[in-house]
Amino acid sequence: MSKTEQMKQLREFAAEIRLETLRILKSHGRGHLGGSMSIADAFAVLYGAIMKVDPKNPQWEERDWCVLSKGHAGPVMYATLGVMGYFNKSDAYTLNHADSAFPSHTDHLRTTGVELTTGSLGQGISEAVGAALAMKLQKKDNRVYVIVGDGEADEGEVWEAAQFAAHYHLDHLIALVDNNGRQLDGSTEEIMSHAKGIGAKFDAFGWNVIDVKDGNDVEEIYDALSAAKEHTGSPSVLILHTVKGKGVEFAEKSGAHSSTLSAEGWDEEIQKAEARLQKLQSGEDA
Repeated sequence: MSKTEQMKQLREFAAEIRLETLRILKSHGRGHLGGSMSIADAFAVLYGAIMKVDPKNPQWEERDWCVLSKGHAGPVMYATLGVMGYFNKSDAYTLNHADSAFPSHTDHLRTTGVELTTGSLGQGISEAVGAALAMKLQKKDNRVYVIVGDGEADEGEVWEAAQFAAHYHLDHLIALVDNNGRQLDGSTEEIMSHAKGIGAKFDAFGWNVIDVKDGNDVEEIYDALSAAKEHTGSPSVLILHTVKGKGVEFAEKSGAHSSTLSAEGWDEEIQKAEARLQKLQSGEDA
């Protein structure tokens, strides 16, 4: 398969992930739309091209791990896993219902394909670092990918994990920062700026930093992840400059962290997402 064809498939995959994310959120009527949509492209590249996974054998010993440290974006992970075939897609249409296997924040005890329980900000990257160290000590070839929010990076625990990972030269660990510029209460710049930038902070802690100018472009993400896999001696981090709510017009404009819509409102957004996917599948520019 040519790279052009591969990128086309990844764009279609990302569009399908966005569509399924909307369907999942509709089932609950509300949820973390903005931060789910901003990383749909990263999930498409990870699961569609980069990671070693087997949906029919979720506990395959040689699999790569993906940890969603910003666990509130669980809907986009459930959408990805459903499209991949870890479970029936419609199973996730019980988001946050009583006794559902799909809580609003990811829980590995409840959802097939979720490696580690996350949600308390900073917890996920710390767990991912621990898992990566365990794999290194066991001399395994598995890689660990962890997705961190830019607002989440306000937490000191993130930087304790970063220091630890660099000290132990965990070069099979790759972090992706969803640098969408927004968090719960407003912009990251207003609430807690990162001065010279998150990338500069990771660099100071000894990480290999790769800046991805368009973090919603599957080809840029793919190239950056491919380069990170080749790097040795230290962990790598991709700074993905993304748009919060990408693919949903009202969410892009508002930078909405969590959204509540009527059933009709969700249906309208689902219809738009279906149309975008159909255009991509027919070879049109969506």
